[in-house]
Parts: sequence; structure tokens; C-alpha cells
Amino acid sequence: MQNEQVKPNFEFIALMASLMSIVALSIDALLPAIAEIGISINSLNPTDNQLLIVMIFLGLGFGQLFFGPLSDSYGRKPVVYIGFVLFAFASILCVLAPSLEWMVVGRILQGIGLSAPRTVSISIIRDTYSGDYMAKIMSFVTAFFILIPVVAPAIGKVILETMGWEAIFYMQLFFALVVGIWFWKRQVETLKPEYKVPFSLSIFIKGTKEIFKYTETVACTMVSGFITGSFLVYLSSAQHVFEDQYNLKDSFPYIFAGLALSIGLSTFLNGTLVVRFGMRKLALYALILFTLVALTYAVLFFGKPNPGLPILLCFLASLFFSLGFVWGNMRSIAMQPIGHIAGIGAAITGFISTILSIPISLYVGSFVQETVWPLFVGLGACGFLSTTLFLIFRTKPSQINKTTS
Repeated sequence: MQNEQVKPNFEFIALMASLMSIVALSIDALLPAIAEIGISINSLNPTDNQLLIVMIFLGLGFGQLFFGPLSDSYGRKPVVYIGFVLFAFASILCVLAPSLEWMVVGRILQGIGLSAPRTVSISIIRDTYSGDYMAKIMSFVTAFFILIPVVAPAIGKVILETMGWEAIFYMQLFFALVVGIWFWKRQVETLKPEYKVPFSLSIFIKGTKEIFKYTETVACTMVSGFITGSFLVYLSSAQHVFEDQYNLKDSFPYIFAGLALSIGLSTFLNGTLVVRFGMRKLALYALILFTLVALTYAVLFFGKPNPGLPILLCFLASLFFSLGFVWGNMRSIAMQPIGHIAGIGAAITGFISTILSIPISLYVGSFVQETVWPLFVGLGACGFLSTTLFLIFRTKPSQINKTTS
């Protein structure tokens, strides 16, 4: 039975955040090293090198589709251990990769391995909490998790300059080892034996059918895909924008950290406000803000060169501030009616949103070459589609109490 009011201890939030944070560390710590890695593997096209960031999400998408059902069959903890082992193998492959193609394979395998702790952490939270209180927990977990994107690029830059880009992968492995031991020692198994589901291919079909019974779950999953896809464009092109377009190679990690803090601030605020105002209302207002900010930039700077750095940072900070009210709430809304299939539910919804985000990021990212304007057009389009979907399919206030918790 999920707890609606019991306050979780700090260690639970920190541990769940740490499980998710390995993904952020594997992405963000590598950002300052993209150009150097490209030189080492003879890949000099910045657009091609964006694959080193984007393709880890392909692994995350497919991996959670596999590990989610496994966690419903064999428990949450064993699946996390399998994911850590695969991540270690993939990290070594990345270090030894002789070409972009092999590096991409390694990054995909890293994503598959990391999908285990990422998906299972959501399932553990859903096993334990539900409703707006689950959204509160997710917000605090995400706020803690945001600390990694804040410091990771700076850490990556220091390691790059002192020990080389290969050492960044070894640092990721060390962090994963520490979190893995912590998880093994301190986290209890949350899947009760009576709720275990025998693993079979049919559970994908049954799980998908069950999920598609809930239109709001499907809509929020698609919204997560659109918003994640638009953010991936920024994530994969940030190094190119700030280092090449703005000539700020030394300042890039600190700019990235500052923008990440805006997400962390809003995520923390969401955790304090969501029980009072409700996750649907906060998510809707945030989507509207996200869309208006992106489209305003697109209109103001149409056909013009990049604005000054302070103007760009103001627009990006406003966008990212709204994201803190979107991600956790959308995931919580999507998971709310499917708590009885938390593992497969987290896997399928995560798979759909991740796979939807990848073509968006690759397509829009291919246009971010001379200016940052295409990024905002993509953000605005994704925001408009997301707001429209959510307005059409969200549960009305009068129906919320009837929703399965």
C-alpha cells in the first residue's frame, strides 16, 4: 500500500537521486570533452559528434523496455546490479573505441545499462508513494539530481585538462561503484513477492494495452517526449553554441552550471508547491510559459544573428525554470493510474517518451549551426504541441478523485 502522507527520510531521496544521477554524470561530464574526443577518434564534424550525447538516450529508451518488466518479475534490486555491470563494460568500450561508430555503440550500451537504475528508481518511488505526494517526492529527488548537471561539466573539464578524456569514463565508473554499494547496503526490496509477474513477451502487449486505457497517461508520456526532445537539442548542441558560436570555451562549464541551477530551483519549488496546488495545474502553467518564452525569442530574432550572451541566458534560464515544473509532474501524472504495473508501466512510458525525443533532437539539432535560432523554433513547436495535448487529455478537476491511485 502506497503512503500518501508519510515523509520520506533524506537518505531515500538522496539514494534515488543518485541512481538517476549516473545518467546525468555520463552525459554532462563529457560535454567539455566532445571536441577532444572527436579529434582522438578522427570525427571533426560538430553535428556528427552530437551523437555522443544523443545516442545514449537511444540505449536508455530500449533498455528500460527490457529492465522494467524484469524488475516486475525478479525484483527491483537484482535488475539494478545487472545494469551496473553492463554500464561498466560499455564504459571500457568507450575508452578503447577507435572510431565514432564504436564510440556510439559504447554510448548506446551505456544507456542500456543505466536504464536499469533509472527505471527502477521510478518504480521504487511508485511502489512507495502515490498521487500528489509522489510528485512531491519526485520533485525533491529531481532537485537533488540536478546538482550533478551543475557540477559535472566543471568536473569533466578539470579531469580533461589534467588526465585526459578517458579519465572521465573512469570517474563515472567509480561513482557508479559507490552508488551501487550504497544501494546494496541500504535499500530494501520494494516489490512484494505477491506482486511479482512472470516474465514473458505477452506482458509487453498486456502492459501496453493497459497503459492505452488511460488517455491522460498516453498524453503525458508524449508531452515528456516532446519536451525531452527539445531539451536534448540544447544538451547536444550546447558545447557547439557556447564554444564555437560565442567563443566561450573556458566559461562553458560555468554557464551550463548556472542554467542547470534554474531547473533545480524550479524543481525544488515544485516539491514545495505541488501538494498545495496540484501537479496538473503547475504542469499546465509551466508548459504555457515554456511555449511563450520560446516563441517570443523565435519572433524577436527571426533572420538576425545571435543576441548578446546576457539576453540568450535570460531566455534559456526562463525556459529551464519552467522545465522543473514539467518533468516530475508529467511522469507522476502518467504513472498515477498504472501503479499496479509500475515496472512495465515505467518501462513502456519511458520508452515511448525517449524514442519520441531522439528524432526530434537529431532533426532540430542539425539546423543549429550558425545561430541558436533553430533551437528556439524547435522548443516553441514542441511546447505548443505539448500544451495542446495536455489541455485536451488532462483529467478534469472533478474527476481527479476518481483516478486510480
